[in-house]
Amino acid sequence: MTRLVSVLTVITLVVGGGCSHAIEEIFVSFDTPNGTRGARQPKGLLMRWFNGWNMNRIRRKGGKVMGMDALVLTTVGRKSGVERSSPVAYFPDGNDAWLVVASANGAANNPAWYHNLAAHPDQVRVEMAGRKLAVSAEQLHGQAREQAWRRIKNDFPRFAKYEQQTDRELPVIRLQARSASGT
Repeated sequence: MTRLVSVLTVITLVVGGGCSHAIEEIFVSFDTPNGTRGARQPKGLLMRWFNGWNMNRIRRKGGKVMGMDALVLTTVGRKSGVERSSPVAYFPDGNDAWLVVASANGAANNPAWYHNLAAHPDQVRVEMAGRKLAVSAEQLHGQAREQAWRRIKNDFPRFAKYEQQTDRELPVIRLQARSASGT
């Protein structure tokens, strides 16, 4: 299995009586491979229009998409370097933190935004109800993933269906708002 590992370099400046620097490298792994079977991923002009309409509504006043709370996830394309936005269902996970699932509706392949997160985990933001926040992204593994996954499937059984449609493990990503200092 190929393991994609990104290194985030976080520089913290402390001002007050002097200036000090702290540099911390954080290793973030996004290592879920594509599957070999799964549902068909909806595409085309109608889907682009529908996603655009939903993103405009979410940005303005928040809300639900297909019965689930949704946010606009903006990443930087791993190949193009261009910002890409997608409406994504989220699950609250504490103060200014959200869980999102790279389900792609149970498709065999991970969604493009998952690969973009792997390539640029430090260039991510979320938007909802007039809020625009820079976030850090971390894929959950082990027990943390299992606990979050149980909660998500319990709250929205549709995700259990997605899990049955594909042979890949559906990645669970934690998005945490970064402070004004960038951490």
